Parts: sequence; C-alpha cells; structure tokens
Amino acid sequence: MCTPYVVANHSSQVRGRAPRDILDNMAGITVTPPKEREKIGGGSRLGDVSRVVVLNDNHNSFEGVAFALSSVLPGVNYDKGMTLANRIHSSGQAIVWSGQREQAELYWEQLNEAGLTMAPLEG
Repeated sequence: MCTPYVVANHSSQVRGRAPRDILDNMAGITVTPPKEREKIGGGSRLGDVSRVVVLNDNHNSFEGVAFALSSVLPGVNYDKGMTLANRIHSSGQAIVWSGQREQAELYWEQLNEAGLTMAPLEG
C-alpha cells in the first residue's frame, strides 16, 4: 500500500502517491536492532531469572519431596511442599523456585544433595 504524500510543484501542491523510485530506494534501507547493554561487574541484570526445576522420579516419595522442599526453600512449608510434589508427579517436573542465579545455584545444590532429581539450572 502506498503512502499518500504532498509534492510541491512550483507554486502549487499536487496530492498523490509516492513515486516508484522513492519506494524502491526505501527497500534498500537496513534497520539495525538495538544493541544489548554490556554487563558491568559480576552481578546479574534486572530481569535475569534462574529457575530451579525438580523432575519426577521413581525413587522419591511425595513425603520425601515435600520434606526436602520445605527444608531448603524459603516460604515453602510441608503443605506447600506436598502441593509442589503433586505438580512434579502429575506434570513430570515443576519450577519450585526462581530468582537470582547465585541463590538458585545454592537451592539447586541443596535439593540435589537431598536426593531429588534435578533438571539443569535454567536461566
């Protein structure tokens, strides 16, 4: 679809459509996407989120999973751990915690040491 424009023709203006050569010239324009900002220092940028994912397995009981989750993760009591264990069982996996990378690594390691089957750390 051509964009209407106004062309000054001597002292009068003529309303019409963009000439073909202008449109052809526009086809050769390259738009460069914005560059990502460089990270400064060792910290993570806002919006960077790591996810701790527990996988379903055949050797951990619901109670054992709930106990491990409630022992390691802040804000997770035994009942919430049972809810997560049920999600892990029914879906095959569940994100049990997300946040800063360093903290995620700690929780991942502690849950792994407790015997849970862990997916690689995401994010």
